[in-house]
Amino acid sequence: MRIQIITLFPEMFSGVLGSSMLWKAADRGIVSYEFINLRDFGLGPRQQVDDTPYGGGDGMLLKPEPVVAAIEHAKERNPEAIVLLPTPRGKVYKQSDAKRLAATEQDLILVCPRYEGYDERITNWVDEQFCIGNYVLTGGELPAMIVIDSVVRLLPGVLGGETSVEVESFQDDDVSIEYPQYTRPEDFRGMNVPEVLLNGHHGEIAKWRREQ
Repeated sequence: MRIQIITLFPEMFSGVLGSSMLWKAADRGIVSYEFINLRDFGLGPRQQVDDTPYGGGDGMLLKPEPVVAAIEHAKERNPEAIVLLPTPRGKVYKQSDAKRLAATEQDLILVCPRYEGYDERITNWVDEQFCIGNYVLTGGELPAMIVIDSVVRLLPGVLGGETSVEVESFQDDDVSIEYPQYTRPEDFRGMNVPEVLLNGHHGEIAKWRREQ
């Protein structure tokens, strides 16, 4: 999977994409990460990417010209890629979306908004808009990282266990939460591991986990 990220702050991604399973996925050739700096498509000698909103209001908006130029640049390199935009107006991003994107293994282009938002006309170049929650962030970089992490970990060959992604929380979006888990020591400061997990009876263990 090829993931292109359009952002004003590509340096924000180095710690996340350069660590743990996301790094291993890239090292194994399962995924590649590419950055497109929105500033490179800015207008004029100052490479302007933002402007004041029509109708008044606080803050600045991303201008359509740089964003669309960056998307078109990414699409020229990868015409079949899906363009994703994090925005409060988008649908709530769920595990089913991560599974769908991972299952298709279709390449992605992630646009990271900044400032007070973006000129609405850029959505004509976007395939899907999503929201990661009812709170405000300073930009789209963190939502983009969340989508990347949730999708890449599901790609074949990234995680070790064959069933590790099948018994996690939110596999059916809103319903199931993964059961409590324990490891050694059996007794930690007077808190003991449930007896059912120690008896070796797989049927009883499975029943307990379903109940939990």
